[in-house]
Amino acid sequence: MPLVGKQVQPFKAMAFHNGDFIEVTEENFKGKWSVVCFYPADFTFVCPTELEDLQNEYPKLKELGVEVYSVSTDTHFTHKAWHDHSPAISKIEYVMIGDPSQKLSRMFEVLDEETGLAQRGTFIIDPDGVIQAVEINADGIGRDASTIVNKIKAAQYVRNNPGEVCPAKWQEGGKTLKPSLDLVGKI
Repeated sequence: MPLVGKQVQPFKAMAFHNGDFIEVTEENFKGKWSVVCFYPADFTFVCPTELEDLQNEYPKLKELGVEVYSVSTDTHFTHKAWHDHSPAISKIEYVMIGDPSQKLSRMFEVLDEETGLAQRGTFIIDPDGVIQAVEINADGIGRDASTIVNKIKAAQYVRNNPGEVCPAKWQEGGKTLKPSLDLVGKI
């Protein structure tokens, strides 16, 4: 069943954030935009490149009022150990959620049941806790965090401008569309 347009269901999980262990729930996703990035495992290969790239975009996302959460089926303890030993991961300032119970990975439909690991899933959640965008990549394909920034800008524009939509490759300040009978067959 498609997750876009669905409310994030209740959950509780432990996370590592800026040297502390914290609890995260669905309530953390309300009142602001959120990006949730699932990845297979700590201490691996593609994952640290993605998470470091996400950290590089984090200041831009914060300017847009977005909080970022990374999630794997590792524990919050493993996240701390990885943060303490990896040059790429030591830069991370956003929340790293542990999902050893696999509840979140199942809820977001990214759990690979055979391996017990999360797939590379990216979710954009609006301030009401509703999923607005989903992208899932194969394990060997790393994500480009700059595309998340552009999707957030488009999602925020559409939310703030009812009746308008953003066409392909839309950039902030670019032309939007107002769907109507007049446009049918003319694009």
